[in-house]
Amino acid sequence: MKQDQKLFKGKTLAILSGGGDTPAINHSIESIRNRASLLGFKVYGVRKGWKGLLGDGDIVDLTNQPYDGWYGGTALRSSRTNPFPSKKNPESRVPQVLKNLERYKIDVLVTIGGDDTNGAAKRLFETEGIPVIGYPKTIDNDLRTHTMHSYKGKEIEAVMCPGFPSAAKAISEFTSKIKTTAESHSRIIVMEVMGRDAGWLTGSAIFGGGKLGLVPEFEMTRERKEVFFETVKEAYMKSRNKYLVIPVSEGVRWYDEKTGKVDVVYASSEVDEYGHPRFGGISGIIASEIYGKLGIEARAQISGYYPRAGHCRKYDRRLTATLADKVVDLLLREDYGQMPVLKKIVPFMELEEFNTASIDMGTVGNKPLPEEYYNIEKFSFTDAYRDFLANILEQPATEDFRYDFPVVIP
Repeated sequence: MKQDQKLFKGKTLAILSGGGDTPAINHSIESIRNRASLLGFKVYGVRKGWKGLLGDGDIVDLTNQPYDGWYGGTALRSSRTNPFPSKKNPESRVPQVLKNLERYKIDVLVTIGGDDTNGAAKRLFETEGIPVIGYPKTIDNDLRTHTMHSYKGKEIEAVMCPGFPSAAKAISEFTSKIKTTAESHSRIIVMEVMGRDAGWLTGSAIFGGGKLGLVPEFEMTRERKEVFFETVKEAYMKSRNKYLVIPVSEGVRWYDEKTGKVDVVYASSEVDEYGHPRFGGISGIIASEIYGKLGIEARAQISGYYPRAGHCRKYDRRLTATLADKVVDLLLREDYGQMPVLKKIVPFMELEEFNTASIDMGTVGNKPLPEEYYNIEKFSFTDAYRDFLANILEQPATEDFRYDFPVVIP
């Protein structure tokens, strides 16, 4: 029977992005917008995350508008606004959110974010009955997506979030570049990588020539530090050109000789509305201690916002489109309070809707780097993690100075 009009004609779907930016948010927005439009939705964009639903609202119309999904970041802007009461802002701003959802006649809300942004959306769904669909986003790749990775007959619970593939590619390239200066000066470069509580992104440096590595999941106690320094010395002496690039997560827990405590290094004591302080500076401390303990010249390099920046990469473009296809399925069934996810880790060509699923947003939470991916004794990432990365990144083409000049003897 012929349908006279589109299924959701007269309905409005709004999209917001909250938290840290990634290279894949714009492509996520564009993919969701395009599919929702085909179903008949008018599509709005909420600017600056949850902040755009406070006060009088900050809403734009995305329907039939050009949108560059390849360009990184989010054209809808972002913020770390929490509509629910927090230590930084004890006032509940949920009534403002509800008022603007009604005022702008928004029927469905799609929230692109991590555990904080989507956690707030889940609470609105549970307490107020707001139809929401969460959409994963983080370069840290620590949002629990219940994605399985098959490796040598073993099933490992992994994670696959839009934004991570582009960031991982950027870190592997950054490492490959910084390696040449380490070689030139026979130095150790301690490269600091974003990762508050998880070392997923730090591990991607191994595809650019990174050796060893430290992650937040395993504390660097006084005893482990001594073993680490010996491991660094051995790896450096064994290297042909006497250099090392050691990636470390910003959230590494490091033993402080002065305080006698194991803790993170804070860039600022200020916290956001979700209670998160800013980390930063651990690479400088580790580089200084390597020089002090081993006498090997070491330098710190902070990759900073580099992995967050730039264009949406190949794997991410297909991943975001695939998860947007799953959003269509959720909209058609009006199955709200759900998040589309990849069921299993697959290579680029297998990123299709049949390899997706949806999970209840209440089961998301955070997922650290699995023990199967990190060798705690050798401070290195395992072959299982290399296999995980191989699905996302092209096989590394690591290079060294290939010259072996004859030594002149007078």
